[in-house]
Amino acid sequence: MTLKECKKEEKMDGKFQKKFKFEGSINVLTQMMVDPAATEKRGGAKNLPLRRGEILDVIQFTNQEQILCRNSQRRYGYVPRAVMLPL
Repeated sequence: MTLKECKKEEKMDGKFQKKFKFEGSINVLTQMMVDPAATEKRGGAKNLPLRRGEILDVIQFTNQEQILCRNSQRRYGYVPRAVMLPL
């Protein structure tokens, strides 16, 4: 990873922490897959766009209905628990 890419990631992580009021270091708890039978959804203000079969990094189990995740493009957002499957 180049210095430029590293700084870009740090900046994106900083924006994430500010937007979601997340404190501390960003640690991946586990990985989960979006249900292949789920409908694809566009992302919203704080929701992550969903693609069938996509593998997501779980950052935080926020409540009974949503999980805070990161996708392969290093975008962060909430995902409904109902469409997530354990690997």
